[in-house]
Amino acid sequence: MQKRVACITGASSGIGRTSAVALAKTGQWRIVLSGRREQELEKTAQMCRDAAGSTNGDGDLTLIVAGDVSEESNVESLFDAIKKTYGRVDMLFNNAGISLPETPIEDLPIEKFLSVMSINVTASVLCTKYATRLMKSQEPKGGRIINNGSIAAYSPRPDAAAYTISKHAISGLTKSTSLDGRKYDIACCQLDIGNAATEMGGGAANGVTQADGSKKPEPVFDVQQVGDAIVFMAGLPLGANAFNVTLTSSAMPFIARG
Repeated sequence: MQKRVACITGASSGIGRTSAVALAKTGQWRIVLSGRREQELEKTAQMCRDAAGSTNGDGDLTLIVAGDVSEESNVESLFDAIKKTYGRVDMLFNNAGISLPETPIEDLPIEKFLSVMSINVTASVLCTKYATRLMKSQEPKGGRIINNGSIAAYSPRPDAAAYTISKHAISGLTKSTSLDGRKYDIACCQLDIGNAATEMGGGAANGVTQADGSKKPEPVFDVQQVGDAIVFMAGLPLGANAFNVTLTSSAMPFIARG
């Protein structure tokens, strides 16, 4: 069976790395690894090769393209490399993202806000733009775009305006892409994650501010479950779509968080 091609941004650690390895383990995907830290991407690539084991019958399981995907020239180069190496892309996981320490909006430096918007929103828009171009032109046409959202798109934490705004924007991107891509067999969906045990999300276990101002530890869950969710969502036929998937620790205060 011909392997499909997946592109994952933010693949140097955390959710991106875990998702890349999970896809490689299935033996059904070639993985394009995007991120700013090339040395860490090399580690992810080795983990993918180790996970694929005997299921990898070729020598081009992974492609590393280092660069900041909030810059359009880097995104154009990324998808040029994908087309040159594999000829197509079947799945894009818009995963690159950052957050800020708790900051009241009246104290939020505009350059910090713009930095969050650049990485969390502009990068996803740019990658969606170039992925859509390739998906529309390739044969067979189409593909799937998965956006890494957040439960912050529904229920924000205190003093997290920049991150919350960025994730609401991602929800808009998901809906718009899903609508506009429909006639080209481009499916778009969103995975909203809460308290995965990563460097970014795992700190909740040490205590996080609640709506009443208190600081309490929250349960986290194994990031491998995110990788499993990506395998499921990416593996669906294009005629089906898990449009919004919310994945959290069962006991975290998401429902009635405010």
